[in-house]
Amino acid sequence: MSDPDRRPTALRIIGTVLDPGTWRRWDEPVAEADLPEAGDYRADLLTARARTGLDESVVTGEGRIRGRRVALMAGEFGFLGGSIGVAAGTRLVTAVERATRERLPLLATPASGGTRMQEGTIAFLQMVKVTAAIADHKAAGLPYLVHLRHPTTGGVLASWGSLGHVTSAEPGALIGFLGPRVHLALYGEEFPAGVQTSENLLAHGLIDAVLPAGALAAAAATALDVLCGEQGPLSHRPLTTPRPLTASPSVSTPALLSPPAPAGQEERGQGEDTPLPVDASLPTSASLPADTADTADTADSLRRSRRPERPGLHDLLARATDVTPLSGTGAGERDPGLLLALARFGPSPCVVLGHDRRPAEAGPAPLGPAGLREARRGMRIAAELGLPLLTVVDTAGAALSREAEEGGLAAEIARSLADLVTLPAPTLCLLLGQGAGGGALALLPADQVLVARHAWLSPLPPEGASAILHRTTDRAVELAEQQGIGSAALLAHGIADAVVPEDPDAADDPDAFLTRLAHVLGARLADLRAMDPERRTAARRARYRRLGGV
Repeated sequence: MSDPDRRPTALRIIGTVLDPGTWRRWDEPVAEADLPEAGDYRADLLTARARTGLDESVVTGEGRIRGRRVALMAGEFGFLGGSIGVAAGTRLVTAVERATRERLPLLATPASGGTRMQEGTIAFLQMVKVTAAIADHKAAGLPYLVHLRHPTTGGVLASWGSLGHVTSAEPGALIGFLGPRVHLALYGEEFPAGVQTSENLLAHGLIDAVLPAGALAAAAATALDVLCGEQGPLSHRPLTTPRPLTASPSVSTPALLSPPAPAGQEERGQGEDTPLPVDASLPTSASLPADTADTADTADSLRRSRRPERPGLHDLLARATDVTPLSGTGAGERDPGLLLALARFGPSPCVVLGHDRRPAEAGPAPLGPAGLREARRGMRIAAELGLPLLTVVDTAGAALSREAEEGGLAAEIARSLADLVTLPAPTLCLLLGQGAGGGALALLPADQVLVARHAWLSPLPPEGASAILHRTTDRAVELAEQQGIGSAALLAHGIADAVVPEDPDAADDPDAFLTRLAHVLGARLADLRAMDPERRTAARRARYRRLGGV
């Protein structure tokens, strides 16, 4: 647990997070004459005022974090345990409503034991109005960040402490719904050690990071640079290169041109069935070499996609800026097969989610139902804030286990498909490596789909499909060719829009491949975001409606 003597007060955390000299308090003072007349409670309030120098358990206002104007509300545990009564609840709601009106991102940093018991049920119900105000703030497309301090329990954790788009907590903090003192009184035994801690919540996908106060400003600034959604110029910041490039071709942002119209659509014009424009610098079905789909090439792509050295999503994120990893569903689940983050590729902020190839020796981890629920958390963030969504497919298949079945894997695949097809935000899918089965399909639907030269997409791993049809795995490559799983076939069938060259293999020259890919993704995301939303979402629905030509 945190050392109580070193626990930051509300004013200290504000001073640590905000740029110097930018704090401006919003609170209307609570006059001493307005305090309740009941003797003991009034005395407690007066003592808390004298001890903290504050007039209530929460402080609200605005300031700047790395130059960005933000609203902030902080809890003061030294004021009656940070408990929330009517005055504190009203102060919180007033601050959230003002932040919403003024279109400000909001950072909350509670430290509280929960409801103020001296005020009873009316205080308990304050959590409803605070929650409603925060829901309205998020519905207005505005970011909400939460940093939980020691301790945060009870109704505060169960309302404004658990609604953040991104949530962190201070190291060693006590974070839990039922405080240990209450548990001991009600059940006659100590609460299990190590459960209600920041670190345990992180391990179980309930929060995204454990951060000391000194790291909060930088983390908040990085997250807000993406969540606030400002589109940078194409010459934004240079892409990071954590290791020297072995081959670093100059990369320009190419013009975007419409591809050849599918048969029968030449005279349709720019209706909702018209495909979205694609990048003329990337091979389309009309510009691929004639031999890209032969049997030998299919076998080669299968082999290359499975190389342990092949770059994955972690490597791609190293070429992005403003990266904020997110952890789990926020509801107690975390799947090693799914990576979720906020990031910026070139000019474009986005939510990134995809299959996690680490550790390289083991290949992509299978995706379970918790991973898809985590992915759907990313989809919700994109939808709420209007951010582009980038999905990355690189999986040998979904998890096949009792736990996956009982956890609702099939239903989560269905929900993920429904969310992606109907998502109001711009969507871009990258087929980066293996793309086997429902675990791949669940992240596929998008406004545009890019495919790496040796990536593929199939109903099952080719060996599994061969076993079903031929009772042997020996005909896997033959069947893969027949099923049209490779990049050339995906383009020809309208499943993918363009191919990203590997020259000849991303695993042999990952730096050049990833640098080129990051630039392409940034440009694609920018163009999708610039499109008319209604036309874009209609085109997405139409592309999947016409697959197969029936």
